[in-house]
Amino acid sequence: MAKGYWLVKSEPSVYPWQRFVKDKRTVWDGIRSFEARNNLRAMKKGDLVLFYHSNEGKEIVGLATVSAEATPEQTKDEGEWSVVELSYKKALAKAVTLAQIKADAAFKDFALVRISRLSVMPVSDTEWARIEKMAQA
Repeated sequence: MAKGYWLVKSEPSVYPWQRFVKDKRTVWDGIRSFEARNNLRAMKKGDLVLFYHSNEGKEIVGLATVSAEATPEQTKDEGEWSVVELSYKKALAKAVTLAQIKADAAFKDFALVRISRLSVMPVSDTEWARIEKMAQA
């Protein structure tokens, strides 16, 4: 089965990359968008995930893996929400900024550019490969 690729966003003031590195794994919860929730539900164990700092920094800083697939979130909020478990994989050699992504025509259809408020999104094979290359430069 083909591996899936995803991007998740977190504000550094809420859950920074450095804390995730220290924690080694976390439950990705608090998602209150139906589209993002559906993306969480589509994640499969072993899929790779880009960790993006939103609002402050606006850059992809590291990689994670999906270590447990979606389960219901225990919440008092209305709606049926889901969580996944993510595990630390590695930091990027070089962060990839939103400005770099927006300046590259290869990303014109990337959800990060088109749907800026979406907090969990799929990443195509082509987008993933391009981000990997940018992170090594």
